[in-house]
Amino acid sequence: MYYALQILIPLGLLMLGWGVGTLLERAHYRRIHRREDQHHHVPVTTERQLWNPDLPIAESRLVRGQVVVSVDYFKRFLAALRTLFGGEIHSYSSLLDRGRREAILRMREQFPHADVILNLRFETSTISAGGGRAMGTIEVLAYGTGVRYAQALRPPAVPDPAAD
Repeated sequence: MYYALQILIPLGLLMLGWGVGTLLERAHYRRIHRREDQHHHVPVTTERQLWNPDLPIAESRLVRGQVVVSVDYFKRFLAALRTLFGGEIHSYSSLLDRGRREAILRMREQFPHADVILNLRFETSTISAGGGRAMGTIEVLAYGTGVRYAQALRPPAVPDPAAD
């Protein structure tokens, strides 16, 4: 009985971590989708120059969005198993996707009346590799140049923020 408990307790904790982690990840994705729907009118591009440089610019500024995401124990466990055999670690793909999308949303929210965000760049770094008892975390930084055109000459495809 004692040996069965030694196996069942860690297995139960892993399953609990998987269940809670899955629920929290789904809730975060729902929030991301809602916020993306609110900010979908602001195009974000890696282009360095304006599409129509003849339009007068009312304002431009550096915008950035930063997020730090922690890895849950179940994903760490799956990643450790995958490193034994090699290949892509799928359990971390959703973590990086959520981090990138959240960073872009925070960047858009920093300048909500931008008509376009140019020169999008990402920086990703590991804050804690998760050695020992430390939990692994990553930081995703998105930055670019937010541009708002002059009100009178705003391109027709760009909604007017004053109408919001």
